[in-house]
Amino acid sequence: MEETAAKNSSQLYTVVGVRFKRAGKIYYFDPNELDLQLEQEVIVETARGLEYGKVKIGPKEVDQEAITPPLKKVLRVATPKDREQYLENQEKEAKAFQICLEKIKQHKLEMKLIDVEYTFDRNKIIFYFTADGRVDFRELVKDLASVFRTRIELRQIGVRDEAKMLGGLGPCGRSLCCATFLGEFAPVSIKMAKEQNLSLNPTKISGICGRLMCCLKFESESYREITNGLPAVGSNVVYQEQKAVVVDQNLLKETLVIQLPNEERIEVPLGEVDF
Repeated sequence: MEETAAKNSSQLYTVVGVRFKRAGKIYYFDPNELDLQLEQEVIVETARGLEYGKVKIGPKEVDQEAITPPLKKVLRVATPKDREQYLENQEKEAKAFQICLEKIKQHKLEMKLIDVEYTFDRNKIIFYFTADGRVDFRELVKDLASVFRTRIELRQIGVRDEAKMLGGLGPCGRSLCCATFLGEFAPVSIKMAKEQNLSLNPTKISGICGRLMCCLKFESESYREITNGLPAVGSNVVYQEQKAVVVDQNLLKETLVIQLPNEERIEVPLGEVDF
């Protein structure tokens, strides 16, 4: 009764989900009574100023726990002029990238520039970089501020974010998941590779970023469910009234390789053994 009352008293918010980059995280915003449609380009208010994004989740109601109030608002549907400014910002980003590369070289800093991003209102330029350790870039920031006459932020990122920004092809031959559709990185563990009977050779299960491949997470839940329904390797089972020992599992086919008393090994469907 108390749980039901708590759910009924929970406040609902109408939100839309907006994404700012191709495979970026989706953020919730107050639709501000605007009639918004999927894929519509909008101007929204964010903590760092105005931003240009695209509606990826249409208006819907969510529980208070799914958001962090107060919600920022969608200010307007993007106009042709907004679109023009957005494209101009992309051109400016390319130029700013080259200028920053030159400045890094001049200051002899051990850092690798990855990407440059203008906020929509051009109040800030963010330079993303990687480095093996801490970098004293105070003089670089001063130099860049004198060139661009706006706020400058240098943000150090990890190897997974680097791969997401630069893109590329994975070991499977397809475009990187993180650069095409993964909005957020999910934790990936070596246990997931073990559960899927994959080789634990780091070169086999690592992406181009050098970390465990994100796709290990995709089917881990399914493999876990299948494994829970299979007898473990080394356990005893009964097959056609004969005792046998499980020596291997085929999770995808849901079969077992068993060893009979005469040491013969056969592969049988899970439904044909008792355990």
